[in-house]
Amino acid sequence: MNRRQALLMAIFLLLISYVCPVAFGQEYVVEPDIRYGLVEGTELLLDLARPAKGNGPFPALVFIHGLMGHRTYYYPQIILAAKRGYVAVTIDYLTPLVTGDGKFKNTFPAVIAGDKCAVRWLRANATKYNIDTNHLGAIGWSAGGHQALILGFTDPSDGLEGNCGDLSYSSRVQAVVNIAGQASLTGAAGGEKTLIGGTFDQMPEKYRQASPLTYVSNDDPPVLTLHGDKDTTVPVEQALLLDQKMKEVGVPHILIITKGGGHYAPSSFFEEYYPLWDFLDKYLKPNTEHR
Repeated sequence: MNRRQALLMAIFLLLISYVCPVAFGQEYVVEPDIRYGLVEGTELLLDLARPAKGNGPFPALVFIHGLMGHRTYYYPQIILAAKRGYVAVTIDYLTPLVTGDGKFKNTFPAVIAGDKCAVRWLRANATKYNIDTNHLGAIGWSAGGHQALILGFTDPSDGLEGNCGDLSYSSRVQAVVNIAGQASLTGAAGGEKTLIGGTFDQMPEKYRQASPLTYVSNDDPPVLTLHGDKDTTVPVEQALLLDQKMKEVGVPHILIITKGGGHYAPSSFFEEYYPLWDFLDKYLKPNTEHR
């Protein structure tokens, strides 16, 4: 399924499930276009899917799209997550860009503020959506993977919390799935200049602050990293660097390298790749049996 087909399918499923959830056997309920925050004057929305049955409370997942994507890209995946007993949201965030006059907009750390705000929103609305606030996870691909890692590794002392949402709630997560995300920013990869707002030579400290490896410590959540060995956008060496660092501090890290895999977008990936769900179930559903 290509990107256009995935987007059309996501829109179709969104409309049908919102109008007539009974058509899906009441396995899940979908709530689209929920306003969850405001960052630098921009309204941020999310789409939410949750189980229609079961006692709960349910663990929750935040899906973070790639730099050129949109939250609807993960619509089929949040439905799948809801069927598997998760409250799942796919979120907007401020996308870094270059304006017509050549200036940079939405640079780091503004891009992270939406992610953290979404986690706080889930905790603030735990009663309404029957969420287990002690078991939240983040999943991201490409730039979304990079953001998911920062979300998992940072805390308020790192100065990246922003001011979106109710700051009395924690933005920490208990598990991270990183799909082809960048662990260390050096100025060599495409998009880094736009994300940071300048070159590595101009802003070396900001590149360090935007690198997930900077924040790895022994109290971080477990991480599953999926990466293709033929990825030319984010080289597999990034995943190997992360694996080495996490082993040094003693944090669980599962690294799965796909032979011949490029910088692919996981459309049907989630349905087929059961180790991903085994990982999430292990750390976010501690009181259930796993395969």
